Amino acid sequence: MKRFLIVFSRIFVGVLFIFSGLIKANDPLGFGYKLQEYYDVFHLGFLGNGVSVQAIFICALEIILGCMLLLGIRAKQTVIGLLVIIVFFTLLTFVSAVFKVVTSCGCFGDAIPLTPWQSFGKDLILLTLIIILFIYRLHIKPLFSSLKAQNSLLLIVSALSVGLGFFTYSFLPFIDFLPYKAGVNISEAMAIPPGASLDEFEIIYTLKNKKSGDSKEMTDKEYIKTEIWKDTSWEIIGEPKQKLIKKGFEPKIKDFIVNDAQGNDYTREILDNPYYSLVLVAYDLNKTNEHAIQKLNALAMNVAEDFNIRTICLTSASAKLAESFSKKNKLFYEMFYMDAVPLKSMVRANPGIILLRNGVIVNKWHYRTVPSYETMRSLYFEKD
Repeated sequence: MKRFLIVFSRIFVGVLFIFSGLIKANDPLGFGYKLQEYYDVFHLGFLGNGVSVQAIFICALEIILGCMLLLGIRAKQTVIGLLVIIVFFTLLTFVSAVFKVVTSCGCFGDAIPLTPWQSFGKDLILLTLIIILFIYRLHIKPLFSSLKAQNSLLLIVSALSVGLGFFTYSFLPFIDFLPYKAGVNISEAMAIPPGASLDEFEIIYTLKNKKSGDSKEMTDKEYIKTEIWKDTSWEIIGEPKQKLIKKGFEPKIKDFIVNDAQGNDYTREILDNPYYSLVLVAYDLNKTNEHAIQKLNALAMNVAEDFNIRTICLTSASAKLAESFSKKNKLFYEMFYMDAVPLKSMVRANPGIILLRNGVIVNKWHYRTVPSYETMRSLYFEKD
């Protein structure tokens, strides 16, 4: 029984840590956004410097520890490291779940979204198994007895883990789990099917008795059923509160809303365009790569002049900053505005490029991998 517990715990924990690390290393920029969310919630904003690099090394650490456990390399230090990590994350997910400070934990990135309670349950299972491994840590034997072989494997695993994170950060995720992946029809992804269930809410009133001064809360249904509204000694005070009691259908994309500087809605005009649109996504103009902006601006000028393709820049910057940025860089793109959250999901780059047609994402690129004008022309525009 003891041997079975050790082997099972070792395989389960090792594989899960490797899987978790690989999923997040596939999209370290997205994991960095989640880390920043935690820092903001817990008022640790000073830790936000270099958050993407932190994300890369955290993902690498998960992969390395998982591999070390499976290979039996430095078992004692490995198990202690795993125990420290899982205790920390169990406490973190518990606090997140109880106080509802974060809606999705980010344990498996956007591939498998987990609520804080689901994540807490997962962490409890891992904590139990890692405690078993800690108790029997002296019984974990390496797969290779040679110390040289162990160190070589550890070095290879470490280099590959860190290298993977930096590669996907510098380009784009190998697998796109985001709603704005290539091939997606944004209009269809925003649509709510006929007959789909909608969110159900209950209204909670706070009532105060004019005579006794007592106060109490009751739902809108209770308010009607008890007919307390007939009793003139009770009055509603403050604003009614809304509470979600049943989640309805949620479209994959619900926040694609494009406005101009005056607040006019251009969403449908952009999505219904039957021709190509070249969309520059730069959610943060203060931190965008201006050298890349210049190259992408030249691309916009060429495709617009030769094929009359509409070129659009989407940003979450203020209109004043965007106008100043546009003049400074002599942008050929029309400037439009969106919330930062969907912009971060559209392309994991600042800036990035999306080729849009009739609401469909034909393709998208990190600024480092945008095709040349000649390549883009032959692949897309000359085929029409």
